[in-house]
Amino acid sequence: MALQRHTLMEKTLLVVLGVLMIGIPIAFISPTTGELREQPFIPLFYASIGGIIAVIIYSGYKGKKERQKANRERRRKFKK
Repeated sequence: MALQRHTLMEKTLLVVLGVLMIGIPIAFISPTTGELREQPFIPLFYASIGGIIAVIIYSGYKGKKERQKANRERRRKFKK
């Protein structure tokens, strides 16, 4: 069950990461006309960059916690 939850979280993070990556060009290119904007939408650009950084840090943190838990379990089985 925990493995399924972990996989679902990874898929969710990938979808969020994809949406954030799509937001970067939208900040500079108008989706309706396809031309460059005269005034780029800078808050969308920086929010997308910040979100991508947050997703990367969070996934690294979760991976570290999973490795620590696996190492703890392995050590506990080895001591018995």
